[in-house]
Amino acid sequence: MARSDLEENKEREISHYEHACNEDKEIHIASAPEAQDPSGPAPTPDEREDKTTRRLIRKIDIRLLPVLAVIYAFALIDRVNLPNARIAGMGEDLELSVGDRYSLIVMIFFVPYVIFQFPANIVCRKLGPCLWLPSLAVSWGIVTLGVGFTTSWTQVIACRILLGIFESGFYPGCIFLLSCWYCRFEVQKRFSGFYLLALLASGFSNILAWALSLMKGVGGLNGWRWIFVMQGIITICLGLLGFIFIVDFPDRATNAQLITRRPFLTVEEAHIVKARIDRDRGDAVVDALTFRKILHHLHDWKLWEWAWLYLLNNVVTYSFGFFLPIILSGDMGYSTMMAQILSFPPYVAAAPWMLTTAWFADRYRKRGLVLILNASAAIVGVAMTGFATNPAARYAGVFLGVCGCNSNVPTILSYMHNNIVGQTKRSIASALIIGGGAIGGIIASNIFRQQDAPKYTPAMIAAIMTQAVTILHVAKNFVVYRLANKKADRGVVVIEGQQGFRYTL
Repeated sequence: MARSDLEENKEREISHYEHACNEDKEIHIASAPEAQDPSGPAPTPDEREDKTTRRLIRKIDIRLLPVLAVIYAFALIDRVNLPNARIAGMGEDLELSVGDRYSLIVMIFFVPYVIFQFPANIVCRKLGPCLWLPSLAVSWGIVTLGVGFTTSWTQVIACRILLGIFESGFYPGCIFLLSCWYCRFEVQKRFSGFYLLALLASGFSNILAWALSLMKGVGGLNGWRWIFVMQGIITICLGLLGFIFIVDFPDRATNAQLITRRPFLTVEEAHIVKARIDRDRGDAVVDALTFRKILHHLHDWKLWEWAWLYLLNNVVTYSFGFFLPIILSGDMGYSTMMAQILSFPPYVAAAPWMLTTAWFADRYRKRGLVLILNASAAIVGVAMTGFATNPAARYAGVFLGVCGCNSNVPTILSYMHNNIVGQTKRSIASALIIGGGAIGGIIASNIFRQQDAPKYTPAMIAAIMTQAVTILHVAKNFVVYRLANKKADRGVVVIEGQQGFRYTL
């Protein structure tokens, strides 16, 4: 009997070992010709496991992407609804055309947004995104609602500071969370899906703002006040739903959730997810967060360059976000209603552009080429918007500019994600890159000066230059990254401390 038990245990250990080996072969088997040929032999157990993995990834997609995207959409809406409110009566009520009041209100949001991003990402790792991210959404929703009851431009500034504090942790927290769940060459499609859903919703905000402004007189409030009140209420409700639907990091996915008291993944599912990440880049398990390690990572020039690239790109994205309705109304001569409505179609056009470039970048493992393509489109688009004489050509330029700069948002994030290893470094990089983007918002809000209205020629030139500098940086990295990869091939260096790791060009 004892010998029988020993033999049974030995067989069980062999079975577990074979199962682990099979998991390591999943990716290779999935790409084998016989696995793709429907007329071939029956699927092997390894192939069935790969189908299970694909179903698991779809489960993660469905649970993560929609809820984060919808809440972030209202973060963008609450952040960029100022131009719609201004032309709907806020400018006259609060005298925002005096001096640089409007630009100051736009800019002040980004100061706390930059300052608090880094500590916010540390808190996100400590508390967990399922608690931290919804709490932030509820908080900035309350502040947005409060803007609807302000009576002076200085009160709006105070609200914008609070809005910057609460929103500072959400976007980098989302990027950090998504980067922990996916492999390097499937992540841009997810970043694009996340950002695209948010972008379309925020683009639709121009029409939503116009519809809400028609509530003028209800409750004795001007139309612009209803824009903030209703959008704030919607954000609060979405934040409360976030406590139910937002999940934690993969290494905590088997813990009971805050509201439902049920885990998101089974132990077996969590093992598959972590095994995929370890095969891809070897950082499925969180590394210890220490002050010395933070300082060490901050010495990596690449982190600062990605933040710089995101800054350059967001000068253009925020320029369109904050000033497009104003340019359409003040310079191109459209009515308030048409300016708000015409602000939406370029963001719809950005959808297929963004998804196509994301598919290409993931499929062929190219980031730099896509970055240069999008930056070139943005240059042409901004030039047409700012300097073409035909109104139709100027509006066509808006499409090119919006498509190019917004498609580079997930591209730059993926460029960063593909070229680092370690969860602590990923957290730091996420905070730095989003902080850089916020500084781009500060620049955008200040280059569109009141004295340059309605054409804003200096701002248009500055936006074009940011994209030209982006192209130069990426071209330089083709050389730097390729040389580093060749040294790694010869065994001279170990990139990112990970054997076999190579930079993505």
